[in-house]
Parts: sequence; structure tokens; C-alpha cells
Amino acid sequence: MAGPLTMVPPGVALLAVAVLIAFLPRKAGHALGIVASAAALAWAWVVPSGAYLDETMFLGFETVLLNVDEFSRLMGIIFGIIGIAAVLYSYASEAESVQTAFAYSYVATSFGAVFAGDWLTLLFFWELMAVTSTLLVWHYRGKAVRAGFRYAVFHGIGGTLLMAAILQNYAIKGTFLFGSVPGGPETAGIAPGLPAALAAVGIGVNVGFIGLHAWLPDTYPRPHIAASVFLCVFTTKTGVYGMYRAFPDGHVAIAYMGGGMAVFGATFALFQNDMRRLLSYHIQSQVGYMIAGVGIGTALSQAGAFAHVFNHILYKGLLFMTAGVVVYRTGEENLKKLGGLARQMPITAGSFTVAALSIAGFPGFNGFVSKGIVIDGAHYTFAKGPLPLYEWTTLEWLLLLGGVGTFMSFIKFGYYAFFHGEYDGDVEDANRGQAVAMVGVAALCVFYGLFDGALFALLPFDVTDPAVVEEVYTTYTVPHVVEGVALALIGLVGFYLTKKPLSKLGRVPDVDSLYNPAVFYGTRGLVVGVTDLYAAVDRATVAGTRTAVNSITNPETVYDRFVGGEDANPLRAGIGFSILVLAVFVTVALLLLP
Repeated sequence: MAGPLTMVPPGVALLAVAVLIAFLPRKAGHALGIVASAAALAWAWVVPSGAYLDETMFLGFETVLLNVDEFSRLMGIIFGIIGIAAVLYSYASEAESVQTAFAYSYVATSFGAVFAGDWLTLLFFWELMAVTSTLLVWHYRGKAVRAGFRYAVFHGIGGTLLMAAILQNYAIKGTFLFGSVPGGPETAGIAPGLPAALAAVGIGVNVGFIGLHAWLPDTYPRPHIAASVFLCVFTTKTGVYGMYRAFPDGHVAIAYMGGGMAVFGATFALFQNDMRRLLSYHIQSQVGYMIAGVGIGTALSQAGAFAHVFNHILYKGLLFMTAGVVVYRTGEENLKKLGGLARQMPITAGSFTVAALSIAGFPGFNGFVSKGIVIDGAHYTFAKGPLPLYEWTTLEWLLLLGGVGTFMSFIKFGYYAFFHGEYDGDVEDANRGQAVAMVGVAALCVFYGLFDGALFALLPFDVTDPAVVEEVYTTYTVPHVVEGVALALIGLVGFYLTKKPLSKLGRVPDVDSLYNPAVFYGTRGLVVGVTDLYAAVDRATVAGTRTAVNSITNPETVYDRFVGGEDANPLRAGIGFSILVLAVFVTVALLLLP
């Protein structure tokens, strides 16, 4: 169903805006980025579900460059909202126009991926996302260059695996189109077997599967503070969207991987003292809830997964903004070198508190709503009953344990950065632009926490309709509220008990401490080995050629070497005779060739 709203794919239009941002004066370019994000938000809000751009040929295959359904609409709405705040924050944080242009091209390619109507188009924008985000990291130079290189390698491998899955899926189904597109295959998602396994691992790089996650804490703390706000939003959430497209009916292994991510990320976040590194681990943890919801595969759990995508983009973007303001004003990344900033930075501290309560899932904030849907989805899928303690499932326990770790991590963050001790020096609070961006996003975190119906209206499945979901979800019930408060209290006690040993803890190694040196030294050994082998072959070839020429031009030397001294050598040949012998030898050889 094509129409005026689908004449131009939003990703293409926003890419043009990104180019203009790079060449316009800084103020005008950032203003254009804010206006374009607002226009993209308005477009995503009003474009009807089911709208699409007629099929076109791309690389000789039928493709649909634009397809709108309830999943892509939700992604477009939240991408537009955070785009407005992130561009405003970039301007207020003195980001260069070129950096914001790279960031906006990253936004544009993410729009292109989530509004694609086929796997080929999604893969095209997926790989452009990797390129544009790498350029955004590299723009900061310094330590960001090596981190950006590792980031690019990771996503290059992930994209290659996804491409292999898509090609095998095409070989089985004969089309790249999604099942929801007219003319698409009867079965949605990636074909089972090897294609599904490749897709899970390829997309797993983007969402931070355990063991494939190390690029997150390695990369996101490195670039400019405003770049981190963009980075924390688009790659992982587009990955969740891609995981749903690949596994629309879910998969139990993916569900439990999500539960493991929730615990693993929260645990490693608790070990961190670098603010942005702590927040990066919590991206993995929170994406774990989304992946669990997708993996469970029911209408309730998948609605919860995308509710959490929406909410996470708000509070995680806000957390990176507040951490960025602290870095902007103090120049410090390490929590141990901060303290007592709430008195001097009340706007930043207040915004952080809202974001921390939101990510931890405290009642009254948006994370409480979406986490509750995912946890209920896990229970009613595996336990099939009410929620007494003895009927909680393993996946529920993992998600709840991840919630405790989240409370502990952000109690630690707030305690050391804002509420404990005093900061040695005078600092100013966020400037006007930063404050507007942070307070605006914080207000949305509270709004969607208190007025959950506004969030439910955006979800792909109506969680209040018993004809749609297997169990109607109600946010503010006594068990839900008690659960949220209990997790907070356990987290508070847990932080109190672990505060002293955690303060003595150094940097805890992650998996990259194994494979980074293994890849480095392995690659260096391979290069040195190949180079040395080439040099040895070259020396042998030169030596053999020299011996052959010597044998022809000066045969008495060879005779002397193998037979005896000069007196025993009866051979005497000038250069003319040697050439004659060589000519005869070559002629005979040519005659003998078939």
C-alpha cells in the first residue's frame, strides 16, 4: 500500500540531512538535525501500519525499501525522540559538526534497517550502521582509534555471519522478502537449522551475547561524550529488532541467553569504576531482558521486549548524558575521583536519579512497566500459573537476579558520584542545552512509568486484551509493586555488604583479555611466519639461479668444487662456448616438449 508518506524511505532522507549537517554552520546544522528528527518522529507516528513502498530491483533481486508495521513504527518513534535529545545534547556539549554528521548518518542507517521490507535491504543498512558508527568512534582519535578498529572487526564478522544466514535462507525460500510483505514467503523469519544458527550468532554480536559482548565496554567509553549518547541507542536495539525478524516465534536458547546476559552484564557493571564502562555493561544486561522476551516468543513477552526497547533508549540515553555532563565539567571518568556532586550539580544529579530508578525497575518509573511485562511473559510461558515463589522459573530467577545487580550498580554509581563525600573543586551544573535534553528525557521516563497506557498504545500487541495475549498484564498490582520494592531493598543491602570489598577491587578481566592478545600475537605470528617463509623461498630461488648461471658460464668452478682442485680440472670454456652449449640445451628441450 504505497502513498504520499512512503514515497521516500526515511533512511534515505535522513542521510541527506547528515550530509548537510557536515557542511552547514554548526548552529544551523544542529538545528537542522533537531528539526529532521522531529519530522521523522511525526512521520513514524502518523504513517499507517501496513504501508510500504512498491517492490524495486536491487542487485537484481526484488526488494522493498520501506515497510511499516507495528514493530517498525515503535522503533521509528523512539529513534525520533532520542534523535531530538541527542542532537541538542551534542550541540550543547560542543561536538563538532562533522562528528554530529557521522552520528546522524548512524541514525539514518538505523531508520533504514528497521523500516526495511526484506533481508537484503536490512543487511545493506545493517552494514552501513557498522561503517557510520565506526567513523563516529574514530572521529575522536586517540584511544578511540584502536577501540574503533576492534569494534569494526567484531561487526564485520557479525555482518558476514548474518549475510551467510540470509543467503542460505534465500536458497531455501527463494525470496529475500519478509513474511509480512505482500508477495513474501509463507513462513516468517530465518529458516531453521544452519541459517538460524548463523543468524543468531551474527545478530548476537550486535546485541552483546555473552562472549561476543566485549566490544561494548571497550568502545562506548572511548569517544566524545555526545557520541556515546548515540552509540548506546542504535546498534543494540536495532539488533533486538533484527532478532525478532529472524525468530518471530522465539527460541528457548535465545530466551535463556537473554537471562544470562541480564545477570552477566549487571555483575560486571558492579565491578567497574569507569562511569561509561559501567553503563556499557548495563546495556548488555538490559538488552538481555529484550532478548529474553523475543526468545520466549509469546505475544505478551514480545510486547514486553519492545516496551523495554522503548524505555531503555530513554533511560540509557539519559544515563550517558548525565555521565557525560560529569566528564564535561570535571574531566573525570573514575567514580573514585568524584563525590558529593549533587550539591553543585542538582539538575544532573536529579536526572541521574530518575534514570537510575528507571533502569532498575522501581515502581513509578518506565523500566518497572516493561521489565514487569517480560518477567510475567517468562512466568506464564514456562510455569502456567500465578506467581508464588515456588513456581518461579529459572528464567524468572535470572531476570530477577539481574534486577538486584542493577540496583546495586546504580546505588554504587550514585553514591560515589553524587551523594558521598565532597568533590575537591568548584564545578558548574549542566548548561542550558544539556539541561533541556536531560530534563525532557527524564520527564518521559516518569510519564511512561505513571501512565502505562500511553506506552501500551505503542506496542505491537495489546497486553490488556485477553484475545491477544495469553495473560492480561496489569502494571500496578500488589505483587508487582512488592517485587519492585523488594529488589530495591535487596540491592541496597547487597551494596552495603559488598561496598568495602568492591572498593579494593582492581580491574576485573573480561573475555577480551584472552582473545585480544591471542588475536594480536596470533596475527603477528602469522604475518611474521608468512614473511619469513617468503624470504626463505626468495633466498633459495636467488641462490639456485646464481648456481645455475655459474654452472653454465664457469663450469670449471663447479667441477673443481665436486671433483678436485684446479690441476685435476680439464674443463676450459669461454663465454662464447658456454652460450653455444646453453643454446643447444634449450633447443633440445624444446624439441622434446609434447
